[in-house]
Amino acid sequence: MTPGQIAIAAIIAVSVAMFIWGRWRHDMVALGALIASVAAGVVDGENAFVGFGHPAVITVACVLVLSRGLQNSGAVDALALKVMPKNAGETASIGILTAVATALSAFMNNVGALAMVMPLALQLAKRKQMPPGRILMPLAFGTVLGGIVTLIGTPPNLIVSAFRAQAAGAPYGMFEFAPVGLPVAVIGTLFIVLTARFLVPVRPEAGFGGFDTAAYVTEAKVPEGAKAIGMTLADVDKALETANAQVLGIVRHNVRMRVPYRTTDIREGDILQVEADPDALSALLAELGLVLEEAVKTESAKPTEGEETATASDGPVLIELVVLPGARIAGRSPTDIALRSRFGLNLLALSRQGRRSTGRLREERLRAGDVLLMQGDADTILAFAGEYGCAPLAERPLRLPDKRQIILSIGLLAGAVIATVFGVPAAVAFAAAMLGAMATNVVPPRSVYTAIDWPVIVLLGALMPVADAVETTGLAEVIASSVIGTVAGDNAVIAILVILVVTMMLSDVVNNAATAAVMCPIAISTAQAFGASADPFLMAVAIGASCAFLTPIGHQNNTLILGPGGFRFGDYWPLGLPLEIVVVVVAMPLLLFFWPL
Repeated sequence: MTPGQIAIAAIIAVSVAMFIWGRWRHDMVALGALIASVAAGVVDGENAFVGFGHPAVITVACVLVLSRGLQNSGAVDALALKVMPKNAGETASIGILTAVATALSAFMNNVGALAMVMPLALQLAKRKQMPPGRILMPLAFGTVLGGIVTLIGTPPNLIVSAFRAQAAGAPYGMFEFAPVGLPVAVIGTLFIVLTARFLVPVRPEAGFGGFDTAAYVTEAKVPEGAKAIGMTLADVDKALETANAQVLGIVRHNVRMRVPYRTTDIREGDILQVEADPDALSALLAELGLVLEEAVKTESAKPTEGEETATASDGPVLIELVVLPGARIAGRSPTDIALRSRFGLNLLALSRQGRRSTGRLREERLRAGDVLLMQGDADTILAFAGEYGCAPLAERPLRLPDKRQIILSIGLLAGAVIATVFGVPAAVAFAAAMLGAMATNVVPPRSVYTAIDWPVIVLLGALMPVADAVETTGLAEVIASSVIGTVAGDNAVIAILVILVVTMMLSDVVNNAATAAVMCPIAISTAQAFGASADPFLMAVAIGASCAFLTPIGHQNNTLILGPGGFRFGDYWPLGLPLEIVVVVVAMPLLLFFWPL
């Protein structure tokens, strides 16, 4: 191997290891890989950032904005409410809702599709008395499958299309993924619906009124004259039995007694850290005369000049929010963002992936998948959720669909899709649609930049030149020759199978866009070594990069359901592994039929 090949191979290997480790966000890893490639001389410094102007990157950003328009208008809510089964059985109910989510994700960001349908899913789970995870995992997997049907369904498809343009002179069209992607999505979704009842692990701590409600931790203060004053901790626990709650700790004079004695007496000013179901909070407070610690401070909180404040409405409400992957609030605490003084909101309780969080709520650094119980004005909570990357769940206020906005949002997206069918470049078509969404206020101009998942944009823009270096240095050809010689032999079909499986395995631990960017040059070089068309090899990458079902880190949607479903890291493979096998079995003959060698 040449020095350039060794350098880019080392950079790719370290990047993949960093992606798997997860200590640094994926966009930081990608930017580090780009800088290292420039330093190693395998990427020209003058062209290091040309990837940020790549049509695939522009298209991804525009699609994210148009997805926000579908959400803002209430189009998805109106559709889902119309098809929501009223009296169907459990399997039929899961099937209908999963089918809706899968179809939506073909034309909008799949994370957004899941976030939109999730509240309806949880209402359904509560009504049917099902564990939430039994419907959340099918929804997550279904929205991932839906993305492989169209060019805009998922970022890997856009990346694959960009590499195809380089290799064959023309990108893929809007629906060229459908001959393979649609049957895979349909059969995969049917498999999910029919087997979820048996293969999705049921976690007893996953509740209905809120997710993982037994793991909610809140803080209650003992005010002057409270009934709890003078009681022992054992007395308090006995009184809380009927409210399905228990005391985990006591904060006294800002010092937490982590394991207080059962004979410890309760004093005025104590803060009790209580584990409770949100529905039992009012009973708990009334029983002992307690007040929520965070709510106590609201009256004295004064917004700073120039900062947004909550507006009065019909009174404070309790709304659950889930922290989305890549959210602005991730890694920050309520104190860091001045939640109370700036927004007039209170974090009353926190649920984290089935595990108790016993730190002070105001100092707790939040993570993707956390479920937050927020108190405040409903509109302010929803505005906060949109700004900081959270999705509303239980107690979600009804959003009345705006017919004009629904027609506009659907029309703009459909117009962009139709334009691409008639040869208009995807980036141009969707940029025009995005401009139309801004002009008609479907997506207010002030919200456009918050609708874009910037870490994904940086990831794509930074990895484009790195992926090109894999090809220009000849490393892709070396890897392709190795694959041919050691595994595939002289059989191109086996080579396609190997690329599909390797891409799928890599995507289970690495961001799917990064996986596609790394595997595409290898797929093209392998096809060239066989003297075959690159299309079946690239399509194998597209399918494999999007079908990550074994881990909660394989896809953002898998992460999103981790906390609400009460899942553990190892809960995904019982359904995910057979689903990936189904994908391979269905995809291989379709790849060879529709994209012959």
